Amino acid sequence: MKKLIDYINSKVLIRVVWLHSATVVTKIVAGFLTTKFIAIFIGAEGMALIGNLRNFLTAVQSFATVGLYNGVVKLISDFKDDVKKLSQVLSTTFYIGFCAMFLVCLLCYYNAETINDLIFSKRYHYEYVIEVLAIALPFYALNMFSFSIMNGFAKYKFLMIINIIGQIMGLCVTLVLIWQDNIDGALVSVVISPSLIFLITLVGIVNRRNFLSHIKVKNIDFEILKKLSPFAIMALVSGLTLPLVMISIRNYIISTEGMEAAGFWEAMNRISVYYLMFVNSIMTLYFLPRFQEIDNIKEFRKEVFDFYKTMIPVFAMGLLVIYLLRPFIIAIFLTDEFERVEELFGWQLLGDLVKVLAIVIAYQFIAKKMFVHFIITELFLVVMLYATSVYFVDLYGVKGANIAHFVSYVLYYIVILIMFSSSLFGILPEDDDKQLLD
Repeated sequence: MKKLIDYINSKVLIRVVWLHSATVVTKIVAGFLTTKFIAIFIGAEGMALIGNLRNFLTAVQSFATVGLYNGVVKLISDFKDDVKKLSQVLSTTFYIGFCAMFLVCLLCYYNAETINDLIFSKRYHYEYVIEVLAIALPFYALNMFSFSIMNGFAKYKFLMIINIIGQIMGLCVTLVLIWQDNIDGALVSVVISPSLIFLITLVGIVNRRNFLSHIKVKNIDFEILKKLSPFAIMALVSGLTLPLVMISIRNYIISTEGMEAAGFWEAMNRISVYYLMFVNSIMTLYFLPRFQEIDNIKEFRKEVFDFYKTMIPVFAMGLLVIYLLRPFIIAIFLTDEFERVEELFGWQLLGDLVKVLAIVIAYQFIAKKMFVHFIITELFLVVMLYATSVYFVDLYGVKGANIAHFVSYVLYYIVILIMFSSSLFGILPEDDDKQLLD
């Protein structure tokens, strides 16, 4: 823990850390209020429908931005002092992203009925929500493009302030729409809230018009695209496969256990997402840049086991407290209708503990651009997640999906340990400082 604090003090601006913390807290509070309103005004059935739409939106957003965000940030950071290269990066990503976004918008708008049947079923007619999504999507894509530019130029403070304001604005819009139109308002808010942030971002970039002058068709460079492809592939695999599998699992629960049971499962997932934000923020702030710095097995092993010795006991204790307080969490976070969610906590919490154990090692895939390993393990995870969910739901009902969450991440963790067995458990050679991780 002390090492983490020392690293933040030496490598990261304290003001940025506080803003990052404020961003996470804002997201959690916004999520809590949104979920509470959904529970009160819409109930478990609406929770399930919104869950499917959220997952579909995540997949669509990943495709519309071609998963280029992280790659663009990296290249802009590398070439920010090279005007020619910077122009090539901006031009290539803008036009590739524009083509992908335009294609996705057309597909969504003109296939709204088919998409409605896939994510909501033929019982519901929310085609207009898909059409609104198609109209709002370009603003989201432009916002992510603007964010990648500012992130590449290390405008962290500005980005986080925008995120905080955007979260608050999105929350206000969401609560008003749910209050006024119940399920219809909630669904519309899901697809327009991410795009509203662009209105704030626009104010921030209006005085940075010099960026626009760098975007030219003639500066599109396929070498830049080649450099971006590993980042894009990793982002697309995780951004498309997991959300689509989550939709498939939720639909399976709906078909076997009913819409209400699917709503209970979605409520548990939402609670999980919010307490995991704290751990994910630490990993993003510390482990990703730290793993990028490390070039030998000894340091990598030390970082992983230090995390296990210092952070995991704290996280495990926090999960135990959550488990013991689960009746109060449901009463505060949801409503009495969601009382059955209490029986889902145990397996979900165990799965999340194993998930964190595995992900801290798997960050090495991203840090070292080991995209083949990343793709193999991600595909393994989603296949196991779906297969075990179907199996355990048939045996134990909706609780089976949470059991599957635990089992899938245990299997995933085993695969990760096997892949990094020599780095984590092998004998260290005397000249280890010269040995790169593979």
